[in-house]
Amino acid sequence: MSKAKVRRVAAIDGSGQFILIEEEVPSPRPGQVLVRHEATLISPGTELGAVPRMRENPNPEAKPRRFGYSSAGVVEAVGEGCDDMPVGLEVACMGGGYALHSDYGVIPRNLMVPKPDDLSFEGAAFAHLAATAMQAVRRADVRIGENALIVGLGIVGQIAVQLARTAGAHVAAMDFLPMRRELAERGGADLVLDPSEDPVAAVKEFTRGYGLDCAIIAFGGDATGTVQQIAQMMKLAPDGHRMGRLAIVGGADFQSKSWPVAVGNMDIRPSSRPGPGYHDEAWEHGRDYPPVFVQWTTRRQMEETLRLAAEGRLQFEMLITHRLPLDGFAEGAEALVTAPATALGVILNP
Repeated sequence: MSKAKVRRVAAIDGSGQFILIEEEVPSPRPGQVLVRHEATLISPGTELGAVPRMRENPNPEAKPRRFGYSSAGVVEAVGEGCDDMPVGLEVACMGGGYALHSDYGVIPRNLMVPKPDDLSFEGAAFAHLAATAMQAVRRADVRIGENALIVGLGIVGQIAVQLARTAGAHVAAMDFLPMRRELAERGGADLVLDPSEDPVAAVKEFTRGYGLDCAIIAFGGDATGTVQQIAQMMKLAPDGHRMGRLAIVGGADFQSKSWPVAVGNMDIRPSSRPGPGYHDEAWEHGRDYPPVFVQWTTRRQMEETLRLAAEGRLQFEMLITHRLPLDGFAEGAEALVTAPATALGVILNP
């Protein structure tokens, strides 16, 4: 067991302000492992998306909300059923309420994987969002030689660009922010687009008139205009309908007064979380699914993305814009909320 009795944890108070709280270090229960964190990654969307609304409508009486769900570190102690994760093992971790921005995390057995030797702790801390991107690429069924578009170039979108390129697709990437478009180009996008500059015509030329085979929306909020643009970019069937696959990850929604005509015969596919298993408590704590039925669980998606990163086929380092100690986390979190044009990957080093 760790000698530490108290841990520091990043939190958001009822007024939308960033604070650091202290609490007792939990002991691992059966199916759990205590990890001393070496790096955590802040997710700009899921973790901080509610902050502007909280600041507009503060509730000072609300209990502070701890946050964080992607980390990496060293095993300090293990609970029952976790003998294959020995003390001293370097691991990547994930999970809301578990892989917090903190000195120590208590992580369920199946929400952690051994860190590849050739990958840094900072790189391993991308595991949750990388697995989320891989699930989106699988849901979009990106194939070699196809034309693919990724819209929304936060961390998930950036990794989706790299994965789609690795899968052999011709990749276009779209975002309003110049820095994010530049990063996508460095990550392998063949074409980068500003949504305000007639992307439909640009995609038609890029696909040599064939149109898109698939697309991924990787941002939250209203995506009505984006879905309409994507529908115009998709392949056109002889009957005049648009065809293709659209995966939506990140909590986007859209409205259509002429549903389903407005989107033709596009297959619209939600991409939920990092894959099967996440939020199934029994699975998280050690139970597994039959591989013949569920091949790509959340844990295997984590393993595979980290393997690709260790082999140099995924680039996480270039996505890091801030490195901060845990007690300075508010600076990085504030940058993600108020300066998204210059902030993206914020790494905390407890």
